[in-house]
Amino acid sequence: MPTRHDIRNVAIVAHVDHGKTTIVDAMLKQAGAFAAHQQLDDRMMDSNDLEREKGITILAKNTAVKYHPKDGGAPITINIIDTPGHADFGGEVERGLSMVDAVVLLVDASEGPLPQTRFVLRKALQQRKPVILCINKTDRPDSRIDEVVNETYDLFLDLDADEDQIEFPIVYACGRDGIASLTKPEDGTVPADSENLEPFFSTILEHVPAPVYDEEAPLQAHVTNLDADNFLGRIALLRVEQGELRKGQTVAWIKRDGTISSVRITELMMTEALTRKPAEVAGPGDICAVAGIPEIMIGETLADPENPIALPLITVDEPAISMVIGTNTSPMVGRGGSGKGADAKAAVKDRKVTARQVKDRLDRELIGNVSLRVLDTERPDAWEVQGRGELALAILVEQMRREGFELTIGKPQVVTREIDGKVHEPVERMTIDVPEEHMGAVTQLMGVRKGRMDNMSNHGSGWVRMEFVVPSRGLIGFRTEFLTQTRGTGIGHSIHEGHEPWFGQLVTRNNGSLVADRAGAVTAFAMTNLQERGVLFTDPGTEVYEGMIVGENSRADDMDVNITKEKKLTNMRSSSADSFEAIVPPRKLSLEQSLEFCRDDECVEVTPEAVRIRKVVLDQKDRSRTASRAKSAK
Repeated sequence: MPTRHDIRNVAIVAHVDHGKTTIVDAMLKQAGAFAAHQQLDDRMMDSNDLEREKGITILAKNTAVKYHPKDGGAPITINIIDTPGHADFGGEVERGLSMVDAVVLLVDASEGPLPQTRFVLRKALQQRKPVILCINKTDRPDSRIDEVVNETYDLFLDLDADEDQIEFPIVYACGRDGIASLTKPEDGTVPADSENLEPFFSTILEHVPAPVYDEEAPLQAHVTNLDADNFLGRIALLRVEQGELRKGQTVAWIKRDGTISSVRITELMMTEALTRKPAEVAGPGDICAVAGIPEIMIGETLADPENPIALPLITVDEPAISMVIGTNTSPMVGRGGSGKGADAKAAVKDRKVTARQVKDRLDRELIGNVSLRVLDTERPDAWEVQGRGELALAILVEQMRREGFELTIGKPQVVTREIDGKVHEPVERMTIDVPEEHMGAVTQLMGVRKGRMDNMSNHGSGWVRMEFVVPSRGLIGFRTEFLTQTRGTGIGHSIHEGHEPWFGQLVTRNNGSLVADRAGAVTAFAMTNLQERGVLFTDPGTEVYEGMIVGENSRADDMDVNITKEKKLTNMRSSSADSFEAIVPPRKLSLEQSLEFCRDDECVEVTPEAVRIRKVVLDQKDRSRTASRAKSAK
């Protein structure tokens, strides 16, 4: 069959923070993608604000470098897909893999294969993609290259790789310095026999298969991603499998339901470095972008109008976590951060608070996010949103609040399924690295969450690696407590492991909440009296309302408190005298921490300025009545 030798399509997959985006940066620079005068940022592929803030890749993105072989041959286009390393964004990984012919598996020279390494490698092996192993960060002082290579071989065997897949080439690299070698360096050193990524490029050219095609086959192009442009409207990113796609061409658009429409390609673009440039034609193996089809969806096919043949739809794993997202129902809905003054009114003008706006935004998210589901609930202003994990859903909420939405978010729940008449729940494989002295604390934490230890290894460096199988429910709210118990030194990562029978009741939060019993502004005087009762979450001057949670109680039950109490003026002293007691700084909870903190009868109010935790039922009397009814029912 004919082969296109002028193109290679490769995805870079790895665990979170093993250096995918950094090594792509180095490839772009060394392939001459930028002029000498251009100002370049680190992690150029992380174009999203949230990606830069959190230091993780959320969206799969493609770039292309023109590599000029040293033997003077014709330049070769290498299309690179930078995929997320987090299993919560697994839908992005699956889409990325459908566009390429091989993968580069990046593994940290010190940390070795971790749960997300297992996740992305399993996806690649299932799709029969050849693998190139790149041991990155060889210059780390604690690197252990030989052990990591052996652990990777063990991982391939564990994932039932066949003989062809296990015979992979190995490249040793320091992505930060842009140096790679085929010769193993000493632990903790940069490869000495190379000055650039030339060995890495040549390995890609040698081991990534060039796209093959059938000259007689009709056009087939697979939509793998979507983008938008203010002038062109919706843009579909696709890989051409067979035939040629031309600007102005009329093609058959095969939808998800099997119906076929005739559409015209108004604009055709190809990626060069980080920009899309207009093109006239895209051939087999090319990754291109087309405009002119406003309703096109991921997984659909563009085909020959005379002989339309659909490509298989992209399938993703089932969701494991769900949360209810609805309109903001708190007394402070539609008000600014403080709710006072002209600034607040100006900020409120572009606020999105109606059910129709929230539903439209969720529907829009479904277009580009194949791993998300939105289901109706009994209430017309709330929807159940299901996704891969807590982080993926928290990222969605964070994006919405930055766009001006006000929301009420319920406590994250697991998505159960019935197998053989029994309720099964999702379980995770949790890998934890901690210093030896915190081993007991972590084991105890996992025991409360019904986790069972599968494996434990000690590398002799004072650190222990433990593997647990734990219900996904047990990991909701785990991270904050885990970091507290290990004093910030523990590293934990988990991956979906399947479903097991329901584990029974889990109690993950032992302390109750401090709940405001009236509306008003928080006073320093009231905080001074209340800080003995627990940990407070609010600053003096913050406006609160009845039913809002202002702190964590030191005991197991909830306590209604007056946090707006003022010091009264008497005939003996002024109201501001004798204020010598220091206020303990309040604990500020992020959106993810607030979702973790929630109990079943609590929810999170999210606005562009603030994240507040509140009771689902705000009225104190109604809550007391419900609690007494529940006790009498027992």
